[in-house]
Amino acid sequence: MSTTPAFHGVRFAFGTLTVLPVRVHRWDREAARGGMLCAPLAGLVVGASAAGLGLLLLFLGAAPLLAAVATAAVPAALTRGLHLDGLADTADGLGSGKPADEALRIMKQSDIGPFGVLTVVFVLLAQVAALAQLYSGSWARGALAAAVAATAARLALTLAARGGVPAARPEGLGAAVAGVVPAGAAAGAAVAVTVVATACGAVFGPYGAVRTAVAVLAALAAADLLLRHCVRRFGGVTGDVFGALAETSATVALVALTLGG
Repeated sequence: MSTTPAFHGVRFAFGTLTVLPVRVHRWDREAARGGMLCAPLAGLVVGASAAGLGLLLLFLGAAPLLAAVATAAVPAALTRGLHLDGLADTADGLGSGKPADEALRIMKQSDIGPFGVLTVVFVLLAQVAALAQLYSGSWARGALAAAVAATAARLALTLAARGGVPAARPEGLGAAVAGVVPAGAAAGAAVAVTVVATACGAVFGPYGAVRTAVAVLAALAAADLLLRHCVRRFGGVTGDVFGALAETSATVALVALTLGG
């Protein structure tokens, strides 16, 4: 029995963006398009898993800081650290100040340079600090933040795969998904995720709804700024750039959710 394109898209999203045992059968542009449109769904599963572990530790008596560390560790574990690795490689490429070809070569090297190390350290510290603050104020707010941040992170990938964004290399994940999502579909996904996140934030009142919407929009804006900079510097996107976009947007969303009390 044949499967639908939507099913292949879901398999592509979970098979490439998580370590869950989902086998990708198709790597064509249609499957990639569906996969990138389903990326926020994969993010929701990752975020819900992270929130679940954090809540379990809090229920068992753990301190908010420990729960925050565990929550931040789950997305790294469920992606084999690929997004963090992409963040480090992108930071090394951008920080090198080299021309595009040399910067891309630096990004492909297996070692991590000082720019990459510092960037990963500060990003993880920011994520843990934000989650600890949120868990200290409200377990529910912390759990929602974990889910929203992970979903927004993968939504940033959907937008980065929109038409008109070129690939920096002819091979790799970046080339497989670059430009596969029509701009209208990417915008529709952004609106849908923002509306759902806002509705979830409304559980904490009107201000909670506004704060959640602002967090998602701020995350997407930060990711778009980084995307544009990377396209200018490297000539397009790579798999590493996608990882950097995910970690950047997740961090911005978490920080935004701590602001305003």
